[in-house]
Amino acid sequence: MTLPTLDLQSSPSQEGLGDPYLKLRLSESVPVALPMEAAREVIVVPVEQVSPIPNMPTCVLGLLNQRSRVFWVVDLSIMLGYTGLMANARQFNVAILQVGKVPLGLAVPTVHGVTRFATDTVQSPIGTVAPNIAPYLRGCLPEEKEILLVLDPDAIVNSSVLQR
Repeated sequence: MTLPTLDLQSSPSQEGLGDPYLKLRLSESVPVALPMEAAREVIVVPVEQVSPIPNMPTCVLGLLNQRSRVFWVVDLSIMLGYTGLMANARQFNVAILQVGKVPLGLAVPTVHGVTRFATDTVQSPIGTVAPNIAPYLRGCLPEEKEILLVLDPDAIVNSSVLQR
């Protein structure tokens, strides 16, 4: 079976508009951005394709075999302290990131595609977000109606929650 994927290539007409980021949502009011240098692809997988593993942290959904590569899939919302994916979900949106040789699937409720902004516009998250989230962020970017949280892929992959 072929799984739907999202093309993560940016068009040449967008060059010069800032660095590319994959924009995701953890909930209706929590947008996040993942630097494109760490994003490999976004896939939609049926829940049954993620194999749960007993005695793992709540945020770890299980293992996924994708193109002969096996990697962990985590519920990014739970990992960052938000409400997790709905228990009755039939499929997961999984953003696959890679840091060095380590792939990790981030299951999120919504994927919004690629956005661009200048890295120097990213502000410190200290005092803006809950202290438990700050270690996973490069910073935040105030937008018109909300604050975009800019994720740190290294911090997510090397999280103490996943180092069991």
